[in-house]
Amino acid sequence: MNQTKTTFSPALLKATGKIEYGLTNDYMFRVLFQKNKKALTGLVCSLLHLNPEEITSIEITNPVEIGSSFSDKEFRLDIRLILNSHQQIDLEMQENDYHDWPERSIGYLCRMYDSLEHGEEYINAKPAIHIGILDYTPFPEHPLFYSKNQIMDVNTHRIYSDKFSLYVLDLSQIDLATKEDCFWQIEEWAKLFKATTWEEIKMIADKNEYLTETSNTLCDLYADKAVRERCLDRIEYNLRMKRYEDDLAQKDKALEEKDKTIEEQDKTIEEKERTIKEQSIALDEKDALVKKLMEEIAELKQQK
Repeated sequence: MNQTKTTFSPALLKATGKIEYGLTNDYMFRVLFQKNKKALTGLVCSLLHLNPEEITSIEITNPVEIGSSFSDKEFRLDIRLILNSHQQIDLEMQENDYHDWPERSIGYLCRMYDSLEHGEEYINAKPAIHIGILDYTPFPEHPLFYSKNQIMDVNTHRIYSDKFSLYVLDLSQIDLATKEDCFWQIEEWAKLFKATTWEEIKMIADKNEYLTETSNTLCDLYADKAVRERCLDRIEYNLRMKRYEDDLAQKDKALEEKDKTIEEQDKTIEEKERTIKEQSIALDEKDALVKKLMEEIAELKQQK
C-alpha cells in the first residue's frame, strides 16, 4: 500500500498515559471509523488485501449521531458499508465472548445478503462480507490470527459461491500473524486496536498514514465528553451482558452435571433391576429344580 506522510496532530503529540476507552471499545471503534473515512479506507484495504486506488467509493449505510445517547436494544455497533457501489461489508468489533459468534456472524451476513428488492433477479444480489474483529479466540482448538471462511464442498473444497464470506481477526493471537498478514499490515492494525497508552499508539502508528489518521481521530474523540460517556455506557452494558452470559453458562453447567448425575443414577437403577431380574430367574430355576426333585422323591416313595 503506497502511503504519503501524515503527521500526528498537536493534541496527540501532547497526549500521554493510559487510554481508558481505546479501539476495542465497540462504541469508540464505531464512531471513529464513521468520522474518518480515510482511516476506514485504510482498514478495509488491509483486511481485504486491496490497494487504495482500487477503492472508488466507500459509503456507510447505517450512520449514527456521534455522542448521542442510545438504548442497548436499539443500538447495533456494527458498521454497514457499500464498497465501490456493489460490495456489501459488515464490520464489527467485539471485545467479550458471548459464546455465540458463529451464529451471530452468520445471522448478520444472511440479513445483509438478503437485500434484493421484490422481483429482482438473484444473480443481482450484491456480494456480502462480514468482518469480525474479536478480542478472544472463537475456536480455541484451532487458533488463527486472521481467517477467511466461505461455503464450499467438503470433499473437493470447491467454493460454492464467492458472494458470501466471513472474515475473523483475532486480536488475542497476534503472534500467529503470517507473512501475508504482515505484508498487508493487519498485524499493525491489531496492535493499534490493542494499545492501552498514548505512547504505544504513537509508536505503532508512526510511519503509517492510515494508522496515524486513526490515532489522530481517536485523540479528538477521546477529548469529547459525550463520546467518553457513551464508551462507558458500552463498557457497563458489556459487563452486564458478560455477567448474564457467565451466569447462564454456570446454570447450564449445573444442569448438565445434574443431568449426568440423573443419567448415572438411572444406569445404577437399571443395573440393579437387571441384577434383580437375574436373581429372580435364578430363584425360579431353583424352585423348578426343587419341585422336580420333590416329584422324583414322591415317585420313588410310591414305587416302594
